Amino acid sequence: MKRKWRAGILAASIGLAGFLTGCSSDEAGKSDNNSKNEQVALDIFQFKVEFKDQFEAVAKAYEEENENVKINITTVGGGEDYGAALRSKFASGNEPAIYNIGGPQDVEDWKDKLADLSDSAAADAALDGTLDGVTVDGKVLGLPYNQEGYGFIYNKNIFEKAGIDPSTIVDFASLEAAVKELDSKKGELGLEAVFALPGKETWVTGLHLSNTFIAPEFDSNVLKAFESKNIEFQYGDAFQKVLDLQNDFSVQPTVSLDYSKQVEELFSLQKVAIIQQGNWVYGSIAGIDEEFASNGIGLLPIPVEGYKGDHIPVGIPMYWGVNSNADEAVVKEAKKFLDWLYTSDTGKETVLNDFKFIPAYNGYDSSKISDPLSKAVYEYAEKGKTIGWTFMGYPTGWGQDELGVEIQKYLSDEGSWEDVINATKKAWESSRQ
Repeated sequence: MKRKWRAGILAASIGLAGFLTGCSSDEAGKSDNNSKNEQVALDIFQFKVEFKDQFEAVAKAYEEENENVKINITTVGGGEDYGAALRSKFASGNEPAIYNIGGPQDVEDWKDKLADLSDSAAADAALDGTLDGVTVDGKVLGLPYNQEGYGFIYNKNIFEKAGIDPSTIVDFASLEAAVKELDSKKGELGLEAVFALPGKETWVTGLHLSNTFIAPEFDSNVLKAFESKNIEFQYGDAFQKVLDLQNDFSVQPTVSLDYSKQVEELFSLQKVAIIQQGNWVYGSIAGIDEEFASNGIGLLPIPVEGYKGDHIPVGIPMYWGVNSNADEAVVKEAKKFLDWLYTSDTGKETVLNDFKFIPAYNGYDSSKISDPLSKAVYEYAEKGKTIGWTFMGYPTGWGQDELGVEIQKYLSDEGSWEDVINATKKAWESSRQ
């Protein structure tokens, strides 16, 4: 059964029973006989570093089925600014055929370079509501990557040794108490600190963490955020408390700590007990310690004091866009590739088992969601305990370049929390004039 993304948030339904007919066979995406001799190059510029190798492997599988197609993949993400890199890519004149966009703000920014994907099999299979933020005048300008959720990922073994029941953490008070208990025992638990807050990554603070406290202001509605002329930070105090808790009990200095060190060095090697991240980190953790990744990690909510303490943000991280400036044959093949990726048997198997995605499409068997973080996200969604992803509706660059940067100043004691709020309020209003 489908449910609306904007209302209670998209993932709550992942109506994943049965498989699609028609384009769901491995024949989906194969070029027709008339085009077999025409060589087509698909240049893909994508942001998700976590599945780079797996994506390159599935691209080769598509090439084997379609001998006239050559796929070239460039991955820019992690500690790099994908948006800036994409703008530079287009400015160079070497425009990709397929690239990534966020929600309605990116659609507005890139609409002159986005092909209409309404006639694609993937658009037809997308879960109800997942296309709302990328549909303009009846045209679907992006296809969902997947569904993701994030919160506080924790080390089950450390929690057990410390005598902390994670199911009791349902508000800020219980989270704070657990953190202080872990801190008091960090020597015997072998911890460098409780948290690893990657303050260097403005997307972690300025997009993901902020969204948890800003989404409630806009009723978890990305379009409402996109259309708003101002922001009030109604839950700004709650935002500060959670940020301070992470910073005060984190490996220092937080402004020098990046994603790689947070996930791969500190958490995966069990030197910290908690990190703020999402189900996408499973592959990175498994690459270092598969047993720990499979059986030793869980997901806690990020409590919003005065709102909800036991919910997690769930949404679409990015969309695939097809360059409308590309040759007609390239646009056609790009659509075929994306259809094949999400609706063919081979593609669906890859999406679930290799990418470890929570699908944003009908036609998937939910029992095949294999890793514990994705399962946890799915369970939160099934219970309706989700907060929307409204950061896709922030003004262009606001989350990272304005809010994220101001938070870095705050973490470095170069500014007050009041400075953060005031500066970013003005920046939002200025962007929306």
